[in-house]
Amino acid sequence: MFERIKEDINSVFERDPAARTFFEVLTNYPGLHAIWWHRLAKWFWQKNLKWLARFISTIARWLTGVEIHPGATLGRRFFIDHGMGVVIGETAEIGEDCTIYHSVTLGGTSWNAGKRHPTLGNNVVIGAGAKVLGPLHIGDNARIGSNAVVVKDVPAEATVVGIPGRIVNIKRDTDPSHEQRSKIAKRYGFDAYAVSPDNPDPVAKAIGRMLDHVHLMDQKLTDICKEVNHLGGSVCDQALPTLRVGEFVEDELAAAERRKEQSAGFDPQI
Repeated sequence: MFERIKEDINSVFERDPAARTFFEVLTNYPGLHAIWWHRLAKWFWQKNLKWLARFISTIARWLTGVEIHPGATLGRRFFIDHGMGVVIGETAEIGEDCTIYHSVTLGGTSWNAGKRHPTLGNNVVIGAGAKVLGPLHIGDNARIGSNAVVVKDVPAEATVVGIPGRIVNIKRDTDPSHEQRSKIAKRYGFDAYAVSPDNPDPVAKAIGRMLDHVHLMDQKLTDICKEVNHLGGSVCDQALPTLRVGEFVEDELAAAERRKEQSAGFDPQI
């Protein structure tokens, strides 16, 4: 038992830069306390002492703000960061080295008995406020962005964001950009709070690609008009207005630049 506790605490140092000492983690991390309470409740649950197991999990919820059903299965080195508001259902299964943040729900979508909660593979990260619902499977090394609502299976190595959850990236070893993406991921890490300007928004991506396509068609149409006029025709007397994708994001980029300057101690408005 003590070896598992030591292993849990060591895993915190690998994933939370705020952790400073062994004693600090031991006494001030309610996410870990909830996991330790769950192990006790799980033992009674397996001994068919269901009421006592549920009572222990209720006490743990009062003390930690984390609700883990005693029937849930948790893997080794599982880490709940911050913890408050986390709910893990009865038939949920969590693999090894997984990390979830506050306000995450691993819930069900049915009142029928049986498997009704998610199964997480190894090394899965679920961002703050995300909801993973139903008897679905989250593959190894998957990433679920902040506040995403996932109701379908997620393949290994995928990143999911949005409501409903949409896959925005799947890492493939055969992808020529795999090495470059790995370097970027290593530099910036996974944005568990979804506040980074680099956060991949699938809707914005789709609109951007559509605008790129329209802009390219405008260029081709302009070239055709020039050739027709060169042959003696008279078309396209009025030039089409140039459509720049940047027009849709300049305000946001300007705001981001102002925030950067202010964080560096310079405020142009002063």
